[in-house]
Amino acid sequence: MNLTKNTILISGGSAGIGFEIAKLLTEKGNQVIITGRDQQRLTEAAAKLNNATAIAFDVTKEDEVNELVNRLKTDFPALNILVNNAGKGHAYDITAGGKAWEKAAEEMVTNYTSIIRLTEKLLPQLLLQETAAIVNVTSVVAIAPNINILTYSASKAALHSYTEGLRLALQETAIKVYDLMPPLVNTEFSKLIGGEKGISPEEVAKELIDALEGETYEIHVGATAAVFELAKTSPLAALNAVNDIQA
Repeated sequence: MNLTKNTILISGGSAGIGFEIAKLLTEKGNQVIITGRDQQRLTEAAAKLNNATAIAFDVTKEDEVNELVNRLKTDFPALNILVNNAGKGHAYDITAGGKAWEKAAEEMVTNYTSIIRLTEKLLPQLLLQETAAIVNVTSVVAIAPNINILTYSASKAALHSYTEGLRLALQETAIKVYDLMPPLVNTEFSKLIGGEKGISPEEVAKELIDALEGETYEIHVGATAAVFELAKTSPLAALNAVNDIQA
């Protein structure tokens, strides 16, 4: 895919992986729209980028999604790449009685059903373009869950499954569907689960750029590649690897 002169929407674009993706894409001469819930953070992030527009909206609220979709049709009719990066996660002990179902419901809405809604509402606009792409940011825990973020892992597994099916459903169109699967990444988002031990968000962004240019649709970043290979022959070995359990 040619990565210049595109119009790109990145949810969760004010920090972490989303911001680094935006940075690389603006440097390549693309117009980028970054979104998130905090307008001040978005504005500050956009000021650090070459050609970026900051739009505050909450992906979990249908009225705000509708407002965004209508604005994109009017102000950014050439939109041809959607990066679904916004996410929510809780780290906790599943055995401690912390109302896991409430945390799971929040994660599923943010990480899964809201992405389906935004994607579906933007499909008509994407289908008008000569070339287009959808990037869903899942995780290594979509392959094997981490017990410290168990329900988050389940939400990413659901998104991974949806992404595979969406790719097949759109195979006769101009829209290419990518699954970005990072391992542990050193971001504010991952602090509670030892994120300082993870790879940099810049590395994740670079892997995505390389995959888009090379049309590699499932992107196993860093240690994700090893876990994926393990899972082919031993799902238990992959599970142990994600949870740092020595066999």
